[in-house]
Amino acid sequence: MAQYRLGRMAEEVKKEVADIIANQIQIENGTLVSVLKTEVSGDLKHAKVYLSSIGDKEAVAKNLQTIQNAAGFIRHELSKRLKVRTVPELHFIDDDSIAHSIKIAKIIEGLEKE
Repeated sequence: MAQYRLGRMAEEVKKEVADIIANQIQIENGTLVSVLKTEVSGDLKHAKVYLSSIGDKEAVAKNLQTIQNAAGFIRHELSKRLKVRTVPELHFIDDDSIAHSIKIAKIIEGLEKE
């Protein structure tokens, strides 16, 4: 399958999943959930969705569990929005790269002040 089709599909899934999470999933107050990246398998049957959350650890873990529990609902909503024969099965992966970047930025700021 052409690589550009996989890229287009991954971007479309990313955009729609981010919209569904933002507007239709109950997210814990005080946290922010972002869809960073989506990887779609070559046969378009599976998609890895990388999520990043900012907030306290309990709320982040609860949000990830809520989103994983709502995977069927999110896939159903995707089937309504995407014009494809089969909608990929969604696998949500926690990615803490944004929190890690913030931590490194604070360390660098502390070094600059000294």
